[in-house]
Amino acid sequence: MLAALAISGLPSDRFMFAGFLAGATGARQTQITELSNLAATTIWFETPARLAQSLSDMAEIMGRREAVIARELTKMHEEVIRGDLADLASRIASMARLKGEIVLLVAGKPDDETAFDDDQLAAMLRAELDGQRLRDAVKSVVETTGMPRNRVYRLALQLTADTQTAPEQDE
Repeated sequence: MLAALAISGLPSDRFMFAGFLAGATGARQTQITELSNLAATTIWFETPARLAQSLSDMAEIMGRREAVIARELTKMHEEVIRGDLADLASRIASMARLKGEIVLLVAGKPDDETAFDDDQLAAMLRAELDGQRLRDAVKSVVETTGMPRNRVYRLALQLTADTQTAPEQDE
């Protein structure tokens, strides 16, 4: 764990070892959500079989964050892969399954993650929702802002619910 932190290039002044990620999807997403607001680097152990799905879950919950996969440290086939969570998720999903011991490190919550308030995000979503499916509009806003997908998606659902229940006004 400490060897992975030392070579990761992520902030090491504050970090938290979170242990193994849960195997069940719901439990894993709960674990990630509970630690998603930490400003400290989080360190996880993960199995090669679940790595791509865990990275995908993290990208969805945590948003755009730098991460490092450290594999087989201090051994002959040592490997370090760096990128943001979504990029790593797609890269790992397209590779042959990795083998060995995997340490996953994720940068803490950035200070500027609240740079967009709900009103700004709502305005962006309204513009994107005009002629697009909800899923595509959310994806576009997340890619533009780097905000966590869960936050943008919840706001989009709220906007569409408000639009459907708003009474029609006569002019």
